Amino acid sequence: MEVIDSNVYDYPKYYDLLYSSDSTAEFHFLEACFARHARRPVRRLFEPACGTGRLMVKFAAAGCEIAGNDLNAKAVAYCNARLLRRGFPPTAEVGDMADFRLRRKVDAAFNTLSTFRHLDSEARAQSHLRCVADALGPGGLYVLGLHLTPSGQRTCDHEAWTARRGHLGLAVRMWSIHLDRRRRRQRVGMTVEVYTPLRQFRLAGEWALRTYSAAQFHRLLSCVDRLELVQTYDFAYDVNRPIRVDGETEDAVFVLRKRHR
Repeated sequence: MEVIDSNVYDYPKYYDLLYSSDSTAEFHFLEACFARHARRPVRRLFEPACGTGRLMVKFAAAGCEIAGNDLNAKAVAYCNARLLRRGFPPTAEVGDMADFRLRRKVDAAFNTLSTFRHLDSEARAQSHLRCVADALGPGGLYVLGLHLTPSGQRTCDHEAWTARRGHLGLAVRMWSIHLDRRRRRQRVGMTVEVYTPLRQFRLAGEWALRTYSAAQFHRLLSCVDRLELVQTYDFAYDVNRPIRVDGETEDAVFVLRKRHR
């Protein structure tokens, strides 16, 4: 099989399919979070690091005003084309999730796929949270999904799954190459085998992510006093089952609310 040394982020059609199976569950979970924790109706939303806009288009179809940004221009183009096909304005922009400013305040923001860990320093992580806080109206919510590094042995260092849409099939493998707890860096590898009626090939890439233990994430939050933690869930996406985050927690969804001044 031909191997292409490029990660899947540069192939938005494939990237979108990789995570499409979770989209409906994430959408309903976010709706339930907003209904339970927001202090006012959520009508205007923003997704930092929006990727291909798989959730943006669902919220647009539900009658919300939705916008997003992403560093990858190919993903942004794919997202806007998808919105246009459905009759919605193309509201995704190329932009940095750690350095942005919105023209209008939003009721809520969300980032569910641990993209936050691509921010490679404490300064950039704080900048991101401050940008989100600036973007939120009074009492606005930020729902942030995050893979944490437990203090003991990790239970999930390898994932594999398949996805299919029409004649396109994908076989995915993702694994931890190296974890450096002291430097708070994790190298992650991914291969995506692509199957079409006319061609089969493999995309192969790796990237570095910043790590967070539960304590490290809570220390980060303490540096951004405009956001308060109101509830925590896991990736089961069930608002009726909040969790307590401790040193062994690996997957968490933090519901943050903008404080009143």
